[in-house]
Amino acid sequence: MHDPHPPQPAAAGAAPLPALVLPAAEHAALRRALELAARGPADTPNPQVGCVLLAPDGTTLGEGHHRGAGTPHAEADAFADAAARGHDPRGGTAVVTLEPCRHTGRTGPCARALREAGVARVVFALPDPGAAEGGGGAELAAAGIDVAGGPAAVGEELAESALDLIGPWYARAARPAVRVILKTATTLDGRVAAADGTSRWITGPAAREHAHRVRAGVDAIVVGTGTVRADDPALTARPAGAAAGPQPLRVVVGRRPVPATARIRGSDGRFLQVSTHDPALVIAHLAARGVRRVVVEGGPRLATSFLRTGAVDELHAYLAPVHLGAGTAAVGDLGVATIGEALRWRTEHVECLGEDVLLIARPAAGDPATGHP
Repeated sequence: MHDPHPPQPAAAGAAPLPALVLPAAEHAALRRALELAARGPADTPNPQVGCVLLAPDGTTLGEGHHRGAGTPHAEADAFADAAARGHDPRGGTAVVTLEPCRHTGRTGPCARALREAGVARVVFALPDPGAAEGGGGAELAAAGIDVAGGPAAVGEELAESALDLIGPWYARAARPAVRVILKTATTLDGRVAAADGTSRWITGPAAREHAHRVRAGVDAIVVGTGTVRADDPALTARPAGAAAGPQPLRVVVGRRPVPATARIRGSDGRFLQVSTHDPALVIAHLAARGVRRVVVEGGPRLATSFLRTGAVDELHAYLAPVHLGAGTAAVGDLGVATIGEALRWRTEHVECLGEDVLLIARPAAGDPATGHP
């Protein structure tokens, strides 16, 4: 039985799985489901979803798509179409652009409808990131239905096409599901590099060791293309004394190409470039791959964009007893014009790491400037 969600990255202790190859009929059906989904209204409270029902021999039994809030979901619409054609979906395959929901709202849960219809297999392009709606694939798998879902199962191209279709909706739904840590390592005067661009090393060995332990506990590490070109980081987790294991997903944000020789690419398949500067869409791409905990280690531009949009759940600020007086600031313009608009944080933990200090903080509750409740 296939895993109903993309494999969890290194923090879950699972080695990366090779992308599965869908049978030709399912591949074609998923492309058709994407065409059907595009017929629905865009960026409404509900996502655009399409569904194609296949017989065991790969022929089409029925097709459907979601037409907006309050109307039947794509799966139910496809069942109605199959019935109108005189076809029974029992023993067949449901190919859907988004994981069947398990939530009862204005309509019943799609996962239950698929179970009751007697389908033998379910294929979906993207996992549903919603706390209440998600998990339908696991529910179906527990009921003995063969399930294949997410980029690892359907391939990056089809998953990306599905995400392109419902990107804004998916980004909103994914935000609560992905916890974002922002890491900074600065001098006392808030610099991350000297005037000549050098930055190794601002902090000492103990702080860097702590940062590697944090890396080992997350699903993904995120940097921008500027960091890749300036530093050529390997972006691996190498905590002292720990056995070598699967690595977090290494993610580069930005549209500039990553050199073929860049160390961040590695050879383990744990590399992803997201060609956007929108933190919400970055989070959506990560959620689609099963990432639930991420550390952002990019430069000032990336840090600023995540802070400005309220996308940071936890701040890890490593502070070295160093003054530069000039150089690159850790954060750019946050749109703060007066002290009352300052992004404020609640200190959770302070620790000495050799000569350096680590401050861990979370957004101050109720502070509208942070974008958090």
